[in-house]
Amino acid sequence: MKIQPYLFFNGTCEAAFRFYEKALGGKIGELHRFKDMPPQEGSGSDGCGGMSPEALAAMGEKVMHVNLAVGDQMIMGSDNPDDSKNGIQGVTITLGFTDVEEGRKVFEALSKNGDVQMPYGETFWANGFAMFKDQFGVPWMINAGDKPSP
Repeated sequence: MKIQPYLFFNGTCEAAFRFYEKALGGKIGELHRFKDMPPQEGSGSDGCGGMSPEALAAMGEKVMHVNLAVGDQMIMGSDNPDDSKNGIQGVTITLGFTDVEEGRKVFEALSKNGDVQMPYGETFWANGFAMFKDQFGVPWMINAGDKPSP
C-alpha cells in the first residue's frame, strides 16, 4: 500500500505541479483539463459530474487531474475552487531524507517565494528539519538525518 496525497488548488494546480516537478526531480505522468472531460451519463442533469455547462466552461483550461511521480511515490492534484478557497488546512506534506544536504536542497527549492515557519537546521531529533508553506500555500516539513533516540 502507498499513501498518496491529493492536493486541491484554486486555479494554480498546473503551476504548482510544474514547480514540484522541478523542485522534487519528479515527472508529471498525466495532466487532464476540465475541457477534455467527456460527459458522464447519470452523474447529474448536465452529465458532467454535477457541474453546470457554464461552470465546466469556466474551468475549461484548469486541471481536472494531474499526477507527479517522484521515485516510487506519487502526489496528485486538481483545480477545485470550492475545496481550496480557504487554502490547504489540517495537513502537511512531510518529506524524509537520509542525506542532510539532499534535504537542504529540496527545502531551498520548495520554499522559494514561500513562507518559512522554521528554517532548515538541526533539531534534537534530526540533523536537518524545516517547516514552511510553499508559494502555492501548501504546507511542508522536511526531515533529514534522523538522530537516534536517547
